[in-house]
Amino acid sequence: MSAGVRQATIRRDTAETKINLTVNLDGQGTSEISTGVAFFDHMLTLFARHALIDLKLKADGDTDVDYHHTVEDVGIVLGQAIKEALGDKAGIRRYGFFILPMDETLARCVIDLSNRPMMIYQVEITNYMVKDFNIALVREFFQGFANALGCNLHLKLEYGEEPHHIAEALFKAFARALRAAVEIDARQGGRVPSTKGTLA
Repeated sequence: MSAGVRQATIRRDTAETKINLTVNLDGQGTSEISTGVAFFDHMLTLFARHALIDLKLKADGDTDVDYHHTVEDVGIVLGQAIKEALGDKAGIRRYGFFILPMDETLARCVIDLSNRPMMIYQVEITNYMVKDFNIALVREFFQGFANALGCNLHLKLEYGEEPHHIAEALFKAFARALRAAVEIDARQGGRVPSTKGTLA
């Protein structure tokens, strides 16, 4: 990462997926996304838009077997890229919170860019399928993200029924919370927001 430029590119190749991803934390929310999983592309597109993070992503995975590897590995690579783009986290707000309605659904996300990975996912649903996409995989995306970034991530579905609305509300709440957490706070004076002096 260049000084003053909060962006990063990560490439990850495994036997299951090949992923190339670029983020710009100070973008306009533009995106170019191709994962081979249409519903997942939709979720990542709205994530970028609501986080105001520019996102370029090309993922080739074993989607003929299952969507699991692609969804989880994109979460891992996105977390790695944001971690690199944040650098030493000097001047950021660090914490973010958002509660978001989507028709009959209400979702909540709280994030701390603490460098201590933890993910709490309280989402109870009965209908998991959106076309051929099982939204149980949403949890795998967020777990991979939290582990790779090293953040404390809490997601909770307050209520909701329609699976598309549930997934969309979770991704949008996550985007808005992350947007707040990575923002530069002028009152920090360029300091790392920790009494320890580091979040690296």
